[in-house]
Amino acid sequence: MTAVDDPGLAVIPTVMRAARLHDSGNGLELRVDSDVAVPHCGPDQVLLQVRSCGLNQVDLLTRSGQTPQSVPLPHISGTEVAGDVVAIGDNVNPDWLGQAVVVDPVVSCGECRQCYRGETNQCRTGLIFGVQTPGGYAEYVAAPARQLIALPDNLTYDQATAIAVTGPTTWHMLHTRAGLRAGDDVLVIAAGSGIGSLAVQVAHASGARVIATVGGAAKAKKAAELLPVDLVVDHSDPDWPRRVREYTDGRGVDLVFEHVGAATWKGSLASMARGGRLVTSGGHSGFEVDFNLWHLFIKEHTLIGSYAGTRDDFLTILDLANRGVITPIVQQVFPLEEIVDAQNLLADRKVFGKLLLDPQCPGSSGVTSRGR
Repeated sequence: MTAVDDPGLAVIPTVMRAARLHDSGNGLELRVDSDVAVPHCGPDQVLLQVRSCGLNQVDLLTRSGQTPQSVPLPHISGTEVAGDVVAIGDNVNPDWLGQAVVVDPVVSCGECRQCYRGETNQCRTGLIFGVQTPGGYAEYVAAPARQLIALPDNLTYDQATAIAVTGPTTWHMLHTRAGLRAGDDVLVIAAGSGIGSLAVQVAHASGARVIATVGGAAKAKKAAELLPVDLVVDHSDPDWPRRVREYTDGRGVDLVFEHVGAATWKGSLASMARGGRLVTSGGHSGFEVDFNLWHLFIKEHTLIGSYAGTRDDFLTILDLANRGVITPIVQQVFPLEEIVDAQNLLADRKVFGKLLLDPQCPGSSGVTSRGR
């Protein structure tokens, strides 16, 4: 392993602070440990000093034991990571040393049929960084060198992590899978979330008319102020699909962007036009849903599954953000010591946009916007 030779950078310590999941005997407990060994990067890896890490719904699923496979404990979550390369393995190009980078979280093998076709999200042996590997809830993390993308000139660490998962997933859902077209009426469910707020922007930039749902009056006000939406409806009102249909002259929408699951599923289906498509990538409110087969075939509806995003999707979304076509919304940045409070805020749905961690900051909560 070769460390960066730059007197402006601190010497790599032997131990670090990290938020880890532990078996408490009564479920998983998340706590910050200050004596965790700094990872030693393998021959094809780099060591990153983490400058920003995003919070994601998958972190909550991991903490509650709802991921398909249990994680080895103690586990460090954190899928959306940006930082500085401070050491490299023997097989890594030395040009990476000292570079500011963001990690592509879909860790693919690079050798299977899906990878050769560019479908890295469908790699049979693929992993998600920070879920099946240690992640960025720490001062340092080891990452495969082939997962690195140089931080674009106009993006901060925070902006990059705010779109590292939500951005590629959004583009993959709307364009790669659902074939979004200019002129489509698009319904974005839970537009106050990190992924929902990006979906509104991507759909709008693609020439669609955008209807957004949010939970509660406060989020409705923020959505109208911060996002390029044509209509905002409150999905806590059971009659919200009627408002969607009224706005579309009774026709319904061409495309539904769904990622919530059971809580909004019935309303999402009721909002679809004949020949409409629904694309879904999540179900944290419940994965078991049903639908009426009569409506499916009579109205020629299309239900589309979508998983993560490919490297090409990630590069596309980074370019859009770098050019200012889309702007990630960051509500708050937390120090590592406040990770439990931050996750609870996410679980309680009191977030508009993204929450981030700054593992290098030992103090109190940060602010919404930082030039980092």
